[in-house]
Amino acid sequence: MSEDADTTKSPELTKEERLAAKLRENLRRRKTQTREQRATQADDSAQSGLPKDNSQS
Repeated sequence: MSEDADTTKSPELTKEERLAAKLRENLRRRKTQTREQRATQADDSAQSGLPKDNSQS
């Protein structure tokens, strides 16, 4: 019974499709984290009156 329920919920994805979906999800999460970090850095430098540090490490 549970096998039938699983197949009706979503079609079987290939390994390649699952990996592609995970990569897209990871990329979205990393982009969101980067945006939040940049916004936090901009807020901190605006409050301290110092120019924003654009150096990459």
